[in-house]
Amino acid sequence: MSTFWIKIPSFIQYLFPNYSWKIKNTEQKIFLTFDDGPIPQVTEWVLDILKKENIKATFFCIGDNIKKNPQIFKRIAQENHSIGNHTFNHLKGWKTNTKDYLENFNLCKIEIESFDLANHKLFRPPYGKIKKQQAKRIKAEGYQIIMWDVLSYDFDQNITPENCLKNVVKNTTTGSIIVFHDSLKAKKNLEYALPKAIQELKEKGFVFETIT
Repeated sequence: MSTFWIKIPSFIQYLFPNYSWKIKNTEQKIFLTFDDGPIPQVTEWVLDILKKENIKATFFCIGDNIKKNPQIFKRIAQENHSIGNHTFNHLKGWKTNTKDYLENFNLCKIEIESFDLANHKLFRPPYGKIKKQQAKRIKAEGYQIIMWDVLSYDFDQNITPENCLKNVVKNTTTGSIIVFHDSLKAKKNLEYALPKAIQELKEKGFVFETIT
């Protein structure tokens, strides 16, 4: 778990003010987000949970997964969740030249736009790693770059589901952007932690909103 922080330190948020780490508000709103879908069974399970709990979230989708699973992607949109670009092939910006990165971003953009959906112009760089020039070009197209301040670590095979839950509930505050993953890798931790996190955060008075 050394690569990431569970709770992004305030100095990191201060150093990169052009990225959205939290969304300030006075109404105890928090923002649940899911990366890497849509994936059969996993994304559908997440959507079932959100529907049951009557809450909305934001899905940062991989273009290739949209292409492979169009019906699941349509369901995300039909159930009024927000949708963001997560590149076409989950590229790591730090290891990709800017030209290739932007081409991959655009492939995902084209895939999303082919469904004729309302475009919220949200982008999350895979791994949270993006070069300054890549970010500048994407922002120039009117996109918000959405990071996070709370990471569940559901993808980490070395943590227990209980610790995944603790990561979220312990660190969430008003305005938090929380990251889960609707992926096969995260499935075990996600299935345990997500329903319990929603319940515990509701009990604390938090209100779930989409990012737009």
